[in-house]
Amino acid sequence: MHIELSKDKLYYSMGEVAKAFDVNASLIRFWDSEFDILKPKKNAKGNRMFTPEDIKNLQLIFHLVKERGFTLEGAKTHLKEGQKKIMDKFEIIRKLEAIKMQLTNIKNEI
Repeated sequence: MHIELSKDKLYYSMGEVAKAFDVNASLIRFWDSEFDILKPKKNAKGNRMFTPEDIKNLQLIFHLVKERGFTLEGAKTHLKEGQKKIMDKFEIIRKLEAIKMQLTNIKNEI
């Protein structure tokens, strides 16, 4: 899954994040309460504002739960056991997916 969010922003609203992941905002709120690695800031109104680091963590959670079929407890355990190693693999997968998308676009233009 390729998430489209502006690279120049420091914070993303709940609506932007939910739309980017194509899920309900309630799921993002639920994951926020369940996973310790998510630490969105809250503005004066109490709305969650997600940093680029939070987005990376959400992508990892989404990958484990939605794409690989982990249970929430399984995903939590997986994250605690080797978060750095998991993030490295996850980043490689995301970079390869981006390259594949670029190559597909080039192929279609030819």
